[in-house]
Amino acid sequence: MRRPDGASAGLTAPGTTLRQGTLPFDRPGSAPIPAPRPSPPIEYVRHHRAKRYLIRVGRDGCVRATIPRRGSKREAARFVEMQAEWIARQQVVAARLRAARRPAPAPHEVREARVRAQRVLPQRLLELADRFGLVVRKISIRNPRWRWGSCSRQGHICLNWRLVDMHEWVRDYVLIHELMHLRRMDHSPAFWKHVAVACPDYQRARRWLREHSHGLAEG
Repeated sequence: MRRPDGASAGLTAPGTTLRQGTLPFDRPGSAPIPAPRPSPPIEYVRHHRAKRYLIRVGRDGCVRATIPRRGSKREAARFVEMQAEWIARQQVVAARLRAARRPAPAPHEVREARVRAQRVLPQRLLELADRFGLVVRKISIRNPRWRWGSCSRQGHICLNWRLVDMHEWVRDYVLIHELMHLRRMDHSPAFWKHVAVACPDYQRARRWLREHSHGLAEG
């Protein structure tokens, strides 16, 4: 689960891992830690509201490095080099998860699930929004690569169609998580207090996502 310090916040998609931080060589008297460069591909993306360098390893083993507003690609590359061992470990984990996941559903099964998602997810989201006195301006059901859901400052909530096949209690946690971003657009302690009040068992749902989301097939 992460927020790239941008205009939206949300949950990461299955099998994604993240590392973030500042660079040691940004602090006086310190020097970069030498490390072997990880295997490509590495995607560098600049985000004008990011506050620190971020490294993301996806289910496919690809690496995505986020460059903060005042950072540089050269420093991002150094940060990637410093985290080479961590990246390699996460790529091994990703490979194991890909090997263990269930076979991809047939195309007609995916189409049917996406139709159900368009019907079920917005209805449930609005039910929960009404319960907590929140207003959702727009709902989209999409096929994001990295996230279970996201929420913009304008009240636009996007949901991953795969949520429709989850346990209801896990699905509700994801929906509540996004709704609580209508109150706070961050992952601060104050945000998590809102989540805890609305979904007291949210920690169990988070654990389930970490442990089982890799089994969801691609759509």
